[in-house]
Amino acid sequence: MRAHDSATAPTPIAVNGRTETAGAPAGPLPESSPARRAGTLQAALGVTAFSLTFPATAWGLEGFGPWSLVAVRSVLAAVIAGGCLLALRVPLPARRHWAGLAVVAAGVVVGFPLLTTLALRTSTTSHAAVVVGLLPLTTALCSALRMGTRPSRTFWAAALAGAAAVLAFTVQQSGGALTSADAYLFGALLVCAAGYTEGGRLARVMPGWQVIGWALVLCLPLTVPAAALALSYEPVRLTAHSVIGLLWVAAGSQFLGLVVWYRGMAAIGIPKASQLQLAQPLLTLVWSVLLLGEQLTPAAPLTAAAVLVCIAVTQRARG
Repeated sequence: MRAHDSATAPTPIAVNGRTETAGAPAGPLPESSPARRAGTLQAALGVTAFSLTFPATAWGLEGFGPWSLVAVRSVLAAVIAGGCLLALRVPLPARRHWAGLAVVAAGVVVGFPLLTTLALRTSTTSHAAVVVGLLPLTTALCSALRMGTRPSRTFWAAALAGAAAVLAFTVQQSGGALTSADAYLFGALLVCAAGYTEGGRLARVMPGWQVIGWALVLCLPLTVPAAALALSYEPVRLTAHSVIGLLWVAAGSQFLGLVVWYRGMAAIGIPKASQLQLAQPLLTLVWSVLLLGEQLTPAAPLTAAAVLVCIAVTQRARG
């Protein structure tokens, strides 16, 4: 952990008439710095964790209803996060940060898991993965609107090319027509992009694990009664797959993955970190074959090559 990831909250200081935070980066670090390389690695680890979310959700749906799975995963993740916050005696965030934490909670803790879980009732994980492959471009757009970032034309051209490749693959997979589940998935894109953007902004002034930790705890008054209600109405059939799936989406996707993801975004910037997620649907396709036995189309390798080229370009483009 870096020095500012301590139990003590970062201290605001005045710099050139603006309020900055001691021990937190004011913006993306220089390209050649070790901290930036570490940030890229952390963001990549987050993407790897997220790539397992859809297969784990499919496993979880074998034993839980969609509402139960989403509510219980959020409660379990909040217990883990709350335990860490209590053990390290982390003080409450400043009042000015609670609105941002609410956006993170609404987008990342509740909105995205719920909408994608509902979509996976009728959609394959491979189809859902390629639709959500548009998340990097959506996040970059949201960042530009919210934080005033202005990436270069090369960056935008590569990002749009990557998004086009993902969209073409999606349409090809669905036979030329979008499915009913796509409405849930496109809604998930919007709310998750907002949560990522706000979480990346907050991760510049507080440790990333505290951002998602407080967002999870903030949702407890909603998720605890929701879990109790959903479990009373939806049947539960515990199997090895359903338990493993639930534990992964709670601990891996909902907490640990977001911890390293927000740390990476704080170090390398939201637009560039978001482009690493272009690899996420391709990783999910691999997991869908290995873990779920789904069949890939011949277009998958071509899409993989196109997306990897776009990632390389966006990571080199100046913001």
